[in-house]
Amino acid sequence: MNLILLDPNDLTDDGYVCITDPRRLTHLRDVHRSTPGDLLTVGVQGGNMGKALLKELTAERAYFKLETLEEPPPPPLPVHLVLALPRPRMLARTLEHVTALGVKEITLLHTKRVEKSYWQSPELRPDKIHQHLLLGLEQARDTQLPIVTLSKGFRPFLEQQLPGLLSQRRGLLAHPGMPNACPRNINEPTLLLVGPEGGFINWEVEQLLAAGCEGMHLGPRILRVETAVTALLSRLF
Repeated sequence: MNLILLDPNDLTDDGYVCITDPRRLTHLRDVHRSTPGDLLTVGVQGGNMGKALLKELTAERAYFKLETLEEPPPPPLPVHLVLALPRPRMLARTLEHVTALGVKEITLLHTKRVEKSYWQSPELRPDKIHQHLLLGLEQARDTQLPIVTLSKGFRPFLEQQLPGLLSQRRGLLAHPGMPNACPRNINEPTLLLVGPEGGFINWEVEQLLAAGCEGMHLGPRILRVETAVTALLSRLF
């Protein structure tokens, strides 16, 4: 936790902050080893970052006095990530990684090679997704939560959502065997589509290319989804 991320409800009207949830309290005590008098980096969800003076730390609460709150969060990446829903453990890590890298729009998509049972995972509960996003923000010192959308049908996504997503974005389809290599250092609004383990099936690739996406690859190696997404975002932006 490189940032004490504050919910707006943690703030009081007189410029103080009160944290009571066990996760952040445990981190302050056992990882930061904070003591009253420490000046810590804080940020308000959806707002700015700054410093807060720790006044009190007990098993029940942490009490801070806000000193500054004027630093804006880092700029987001100009990308909407469409990710075929990975297995639950990989989903958790991937959400944290892409949030830390600055992705603010994420669509989790069903494709032919996505196991239907994945959609029943507790990791897709709103509170679980929210928790992984918070961990990514705390790691990267960011305050802007991504928007996560679940799209449980490939054809409805193709027909109803994709045209609008591509209307003002460059569509890039990451898939092994594509003729062109992943571009580098682009700075334009982008829709990045990444398939599941085993990749998109041929029909899905054909439909995405026909809709206006550009096929690309990351080289001859076959990477895990969480590794591929991180490599793609690093290379593209």
